[in-house]
Amino acid sequence: MYNLIKPIFFKYDPEEIHHKVFNWIKSANKFPGASALIRSIYCLNDKRLEREVFGIKFKNPVGLAAGFDKDAKLFEELDNFGFGFIEVGTITPVAQPGNDKPRMFRLIEDEALINRMGFNNEGVDEMVNRLKNRKNRSLIIGGNIGKNKVTPNEEADDDFVKCFEKLFDYVDYFVVNVSSPNTPGLRDLQDKEPLKKLLFRLQTLNTAKPKSKPILLKIAPDLTNEQLDDIIEIVQETKIAGVIATNTTISREGLNSDQELVKQMGGLSGKPVRKRSTEVIRYLSEKSNKAFPIIGVGGIHSGEDAIEKLKAGASLVQIYTGFIYEGPGLVKKINEKILEKGL
Repeated sequence: MYNLIKPIFFKYDPEEIHHKVFNWIKSANKFPGASALIRSIYCLNDKRLEREVFGIKFKNPVGLAAGFDKDAKLFEELDNFGFGFIEVGTITPVAQPGNDKPRMFRLIEDEALINRMGFNNEGVDEMVNRLKNRKNRSLIIGGNIGKNKVTPNEEADDDFVKCFEKLFDYVDYFVVNVSSPNTPGLRDLQDKEPLKKLLFRLQTLNTAKPKSKPILLKIAPDLTNEQLDDIIEIVQETKIAGVIATNTTISREGLNSDQELVKQMGGLSGKPVRKRSTEVIRYLSEKSNKAFPIIGVGGIHSGEDAIEKLKAGASLVQIYTGFIYEGPGLVKKINEKILEKGL
């Protein structure tokens, strides 16, 4: 079914159709019985898919990556497609428009996207208002937090703290995003000392709560092995819950799409990232002796791609670009493959 609709979707600008589809899904779910019908098609409920990772019980290991539902506007409707968890954001303390349009591009020959969205969002207070009113309390939601573009790096920690404190009561886990290539200077926060300082500060606040929540770090696929060694050391020193590997890449190696598209600035996601993302997962898992959980994301377009990530050392996986290219049936296909392989 999705393969019949996709060519129509792909005639539109990627960001424009994203918002149109959001509105269609929101409207469709208002019809009586629509949610139940969608769930009957796309959800796979099986106890064997359940996972307990960093103290949270997931109904299955397939999540929606951050960036799709930036402002937590559609998380309950998206849950009907069978996800085990949904990550919202990246959110910043104050609303910001993001970078100039156009800022998202399809590389169809490579089954990839380039985006330079720039953390466009309506601000943390708007997200809190939506999450406060959610109906499905069993849905696992992660909050992906970042800094505002105008905030200098010397004050970036304050932005992360603001988001952490305001979202604390409304999400199940946090993701610290210092790996997007689309906010100037953000990736500098991945350097050892500023990153350690930021994570220690968040963990101090976290452990002072009556019940702490898992904090994860999302990293870029472009880090060297030496930098990954630093990540392992930082995770273990700060005692955060784990790592999400990986974000988008600035590499353009091996692409087949039109050169005008390939030259676009921004982060590349989709199939071209699969191999490197898996390499990073495997390196972190083996070098740390599986000391912490990893959520694997990057180029998952099939059940086999997800299995590759899990075998490399991921405890959970997330999809985004694969969801756009393969459609909502991908979640069920991945879960079916996990059951088939007995993982």
